[in-house]
Amino acid sequence: MQFIDLKAQYQALKTEIDENIRAVLEAGQYIGGAPVKELEEKLAAFVGRKHCISCANGTDALQIAFMVYGIGAGDAVFCPDITFISSTEPSKMFGAASVFCDIQPDTYNLCPESLEKQIQAVLAEGKLKPKAVVAVDILGNPCDYDAIIPICEKYGLILIEDAAQSFGASYKGKKCCAFGQIATTSFFPAKPLGCYGDGGAIFVDDDEIAALIRSICVHGKGPKGKYDNVRVGMNSRLDTLQAAILLPKFKALEEHEVADRQVVAKRYNEAFATLFTTPFVQEGCESVYAQYAILAKDTATRDKVVAHLTEKKIPNMIYYPTPQHALPVFKDEPCYGEEFKVANDYCARTLSLPMHPYLEAEEQQHVIDAVLEAL
Repeated sequence: MQFIDLKAQYQALKTEIDENIRAVLEAGQYIGGAPVKELEEKLAAFVGRKHCISCANGTDALQIAFMVYGIGAGDAVFCPDITFISSTEPSKMFGAASVFCDIQPDTYNLCPESLEKQIQAVLAEGKLKPKAVVAVDILGNPCDYDAIIPICEKYGLILIEDAAQSFGASYKGKKCCAFGQIATTSFFPAKPLGCYGDGGAIFVDDDEIAALIRSICVHGKGPKGKYDNVRVGMNSRLDTLQAAILLPKFKALEEHEVADRQVVAKRYNEAFATLFTTPFVQEGCESVYAQYAILAKDTATRDKVVAHLTEKKIPNMIYYPTPQHALPVFKDEPCYGEEFKVANDYCARTLSLPMHPYLEAEEQQHVIDAVLEAL
C-alpha cells in the first residue's frame, strides 16, 4: 500500500501521459512551448483568475510573490503556526519578520482572531510595519476568507494565498487560488495536482503584476527578451515535459479525482468519528484532502496507533510534528505573547492516513481495521 499512490494514477492515465511525453520529445522543445501555454490558460480558467504564470516549484512561487510586493527588512508577515517551512521561508530570506499566529481548532487554518491580535501587537510595539498575510489552505482545506479578507483590508495588508496543498478545493463557490492579491500553488508529485518532479504556479488578476512575474521568472527580462535584463530575477520556469504530464492529470482532477477523494474521506470519517477528531470542512466549502489528518485523544494514543500501523506496514505520516514558532531557524523571530495553544495541541495529537483518489475500498478497510485494532 502507498501513502499516495502515484503508480496507480499513472496506470490510469498512462496512454495520454505517454502520448504527451512522446510529443514533447519529438518536438524537441523543452522550455516553454504549447503545453506550458495550454496548461496556464486551463488552470487560470479553472480557478477564475485572469493570469496563471507557471514556475519551477511552489517555493519559488512564494518567493516571487514576496519580490513582486517588495516585502523585506522592517516588514512583518503574518502566517499560521502550522504549515511547511516554504510558507515562511521567504520572510527569512528577504529580511522580513515572520509573526506566527495560532490556528483554528476545527480546520487547523490561520485563526482570524489570533491574526488580528498579532497585527495589533506589532502596531503597538511600533518596530515593524505590518505588510502581508500568508494564508495557507492547510491539508487541502480552504481558509476562512470571509473573516481573513476584511482584516487584511482593515490594516492595508497584502493577502497571499498559499494554495500549495489545496488546488482543486473550493471556498463558498470560488476555487482555491482565487483569493488575495496573489495566490501560489505547488505541483510537487504528492500534491493533489502533481507533476513528475518540481513545478509551481502563481495566479493574479492584475496585468502589470503578471508581466512583472514573467520578468522575474526569466532573470528579470525586459521587453526585448532574456538578454534585456531590467531587474534582478530568478531562473524559475516549468519544464515543457512537466506541463505535458500535468495536462492529463488536471483533466482527471477536474473530472473525478476531487470527487473520489471525498468518497475516501467520507468512509474514514464514518469509521473514526467517535474515536478521533476527524477533519472539519466549513459549510459551503470542499477540501481536496491533500492529507487526511485525524487527532487522537492524546499523544500516547497517537503513538500507539502509529506503532501498530507501522507494524502492519501501513504507511502513515505526521503533518506536522513541530509548529513553526518552535523550529530552530525561527528562534529569533519576534514574539508577542501568543501561546499557540491550538497549534501545540494539534502537533501533539495529529496523524495522517493513506489518502489518494485511487485508494481501493479494500485498502481503505484495511487501514480502518488496523487503526481500530490499535485501540
